[in-house]
Amino acid sequence: MSSVDFVGRGVAMLSPDSAAERPPVVLQSGLPYAGAVALTPEVLAEPRRRRHLFAKRVVDILLSGAALIALMPLMLLVAAIIKITSSGPVTFRQWREGVNGTSFEILKFRSMRQDMCDLSGVAQTASNDPRVTAIGRFIRRTSIDELPQLINVLRGDMSLVGPRPHVDNMRAGGMAYKELVPYYHLRLQMQPGLTGWAQANGFRGSTTDPVRARQRIDHDIAYIQNFSIWLDLRIILITLVREFVGGSGE
Repeated sequence: MSSVDFVGRGVAMLSPDSAAERPPVVLQSGLPYAGAVALTPEVLAEPRRRRHLFAKRVVDILLSGAALIALMPLMLLVAAIIKITSSGPVTFRQWREGVNGTSFEILKFRSMRQDMCDLSGVAQTASNDPRVTAIGRFIRRTSIDELPQLINVLRGDMSLVGPRPHVDNMRAGGMAYKELVPYYHLRLQMQPGLTGWAQANGFRGSTTDPVRARQRIDHDIAYIQNFSIWLDLRIILITLVREFVGGSGE
């Protein structure tokens, strides 16, 4: 039996030796998901996947560059309001986990009081969080606070689409995320994204609910297993509608 098994259209992952041992195929918001299995080196080196990854990087550069130019007036306005209404820097910088566990410094507009910002990422934002400033509530609700991450995308730290980058000590369901979901590391097989399949399907915000927190990781892995440039474009379109128009800002 081949070491590579295709489940659904464009899904490639590690296959057990016995068909009877294969994990059942389920759906994560419509994407086939064959369980917590890693992509093999053969799959990662497939010409089709490499072509789609190349196209993904081209789209990242073109769209993030164009968006930065088009949104520059808005970003300058937001930066000015943050500077005028609260003390501290305009941007919030925090180290996050990238592809294969490498670290990078993520950029966001600062939405909290400078003396209450949590660089560790342990204290998650709650509804009506007193740490959030007046302008911070607006830019979080509309996801404008995420716009500086376009710079991360342009310089190659992130992609427009991928699993959202977490801090190394991210917690979920009252424990370390990596303890709650033993296969958590599989989401690090691809570059983190400004948005992802989980976020496009409503799995964003607080991770206090262990069931939803686990589903978020399953959605991330399903995205990796089904990756294509066409799926990326679909997620971008969904995000523009769901996050920027109706985002919760949590």
